[in-house]
Amino acid sequence: MTVRMRFPAGPELPVDEVLPERGDTPLAVGDERIVDFLTLVSRRLLAPALARRHPELGSLGFFLRRRELLRAVERLHEALDPQALAFPRGVVFHIPPANVDTVFVYSWALAALAGNINVVRVSPRSAAAADTILEVLNDSLAEADPVVARTQRMITYGHDDEVTARLSAGCDMRVVWGGDRAVNAVRQHPLAPAARDLTFPDRASFAVLSVAGWHAASPAARRDAVAGFVNDAYWFDQAACSSPRAVFLVGDAGRAESVRAEFVALLGAGARDRGWEVDAAMAVEKRVGAYGLAADGAVARMAFPDNLVATLDLAAPAAAPREWLGTGTFGFVTVTGLAELVPFVRRQDQTLTHFGFEADELREFARQLGGRGIDRIVPFGAALRFAPIWDGYDLFREFVRLVTVEV
Repeated sequence: MTVRMRFPAGPELPVDEVLPERGDTPLAVGDERIVDFLTLVSRRLLAPALARRHPELGSLGFFLRRRELLRAVERLHEALDPQALAFPRGVVFHIPPANVDTVFVYSWALAALAGNINVVRVSPRSAAAADTILEVLNDSLAEADPVVARTQRMITYGHDDEVTARLSAGCDMRVVWGGDRAVNAVRQHPLAPAARDLTFPDRASFAVLSVAGWHAASPAARRDAVAGFVNDAYWFDQAACSSPRAVFLVGDAGRAESVRAEFVALLGAGARDRGWEVDAAMAVEKRVGAYGLAADGAVARMAFPDNLVATLDLAAPAAAPREWLGTGTFGFVTVTGLAELVPFVRRQDQTLTHFGFEADELREFARQLGGRGIDRIVPFGAALRFAPIWDGYDLFREFVRLVTVEV
């Protein structure tokens, strides 16, 4: 059983040589050597030439700035009971998805900042952005403390159950992204009795657009809102768990149709201006998904103005699709108020992006949900912005263990 070493870059190694000796914990929570390394990586990711090639890496670079890292450590210590001390969990094994190239860095960076030894599986199907990140990480090692190379591992191997089982048995925490199927497949491999899983299964996300708020906004504000929505939807081909799959128009039904028409027109123009493309195969995929919903009675009307945008007039909020139907496919339905969406929301629903609402309206909606669904309520344009609190987890807190001392 061998794996390909991606970081630190090297030859194929037997899987047992990837795992560190148990009990070797050379790092502390908020270790300055890790902070220095991540800060160096941040500066390189934010370099203009790299940001032009891979714009999504700019957000990652911002996330890894020294100020943000130290703030995360500070928040942790402020939240702790005075009698509690925070320590690394030990060895963390990460299994990120292949379709979102940057996710593995976010969870790894927080786990490393918490002082853990990390082993990250980078999928063989990862795209160019993942390769670029690995190049930046390796290039940064020359200026890093040697402890970074000793404690942090990123590897690639295919769907090899033996390797996954060995790494699972040797870790103190396993982080699994990629949906229900991936989570269930990995859970077939047992952990040590004291170890635990942190899982990110299938999620669905939606958008809410206030009819009154849209009418009150200036033309420039409307264009900016749609530009943000374009980024939310088209990055990662609308397959990211936080990308919206339906838009709920909230307010007067008589005025909603004109809002929808203007929104869709701006959406198509914005996607074209940003250079997004949907090929013929994806266009066919979208029609298949839309016709499937229509056959189930969920769609009253559909339109395919071009390959970039497909719109589905939904029969009711409950008809909003939670499954991915293809890049640029959006269901639309009008509701009188946010409260009408409460019965629709399920535990698997993750992100609600919004435009045109007051903060009190959104907080009241969250209170009505009572935590049974929707983990994030963020403005248009922020759906894909990773935060230390994700899927309802305070990730940095999850990556530490607490020891209490009473006197």
